[in-house]
Amino acid sequence: MKKIFLYGLALLAFASCCQNQETNNEGQNPVVENIMARRSIRNFKPEAVSRETMETIIECGINAPNGQNLQSWEVRIVDNPELMNEIVAGMAAGNPDFSEAQMRDCFRGAPTMAFVARDTKYSFSSIDCGLLCGNMCLSACSLGVGSIVLGSPVRFLKEEACKPVMEKFGFSEGYELVICVGFGYANENPEARPRDRSKVSFLD
Repeated sequence: MKKIFLYGLALLAFASCCQNQETNNEGQNPVVENIMARRSIRNFKPEAVSRETMETIIECGINAPNGQNLQSWEVRIVDNPELMNEIVAGMAAGNPDFSEAQMRDCFRGAPTMAFVARDTKYSFSSIDCGLLCGNMCLSACSLGVGSIVLGSPVRFLKEEACKPVMEKFGFSEGYELVICVGFGYANENPEARPRDRSKVSFLD
């Protein structure tokens, strides 16, 4: 019953993003407002995001556009501190030039982590994974959950010595870790960084 309820919530969130609603009571578009409000968080409160909330975030993620509907991703959510400690310790053992504290810092203190792998047999799977993560981050923001997209853990986990750590995720054969996303409740309120609008132009 709970899964049906959560699935209904996800569909409702997806439908609200897609419906042709130009303004809310304040005269602003709620979808655009959410996109512009979202920030990368690097200082989180210690409590993990509830699994009920993460279920909604995941449902929004897997409803992202993807090539040929291949859904060429696999996602593993880690919210168990003991398991995260094992992952961090394994990363440090596999990267002796870095301390365990440095390995832990690359997760930015996010108490809930999503590890996303791509299907290496499909050339556009990295794009699909990026769209998945974008949906997850934006839906998280709408639910009051902060997020941060991380690449450095991937670099460390790809070391040959970290194979025992990677086995913990149980990704299918032919899949490789490509991106990590941290989730949690923000302990900061960062300002938006400037965007270079000059990189975009219309062609006539």
